[in-house]
Amino acid sequence: MVAAPEEIDTTIAAGLRAALLQAAAPGHRTLVVDMSRTQFCDSALNVLVRGHKRAQAEGDEVLLVIAAVTVLRIFAVTGIDHLIPTFPSLQEALAQALAVSGSPPLPAAALAWRPLPVGPGIR
Repeated sequence: MVAAPEEIDTTIAAGLRAALLQAAAPGHRTLVVDMSRTQFCDSALNVLVRGHKRAQAEGDEVLLVIAAVTVLRIFAVTGIDHLIPTFPSLQEALAQALAVSGSPPLPAAALAWRPLPVGPGIR
């Protein structure tokens, strides 16, 4: 899982890309990007689209958690909401990830993954 920052813009795009690549380790079929804190996105959201396309090419998937109406609107206007599955809560995205993997549900403690930090200083 990757926890996205409050703002996704060109200043953090490289850090977000690095976090997505690190989280997409071999053997992980689904990557959940928790954007529940994200309130703003600009054209840097193409990092998510590229991550989604890379995951699809490898038979994997990316799921997004988006809570802010403003962010949902950007995804709807750009059509990305039809490209990458979105969920209103982390619980729903994790349930989908578990359903896709075919693995038995994880204990609650296992779901408390530590998100990878994303920020301007991380490359």
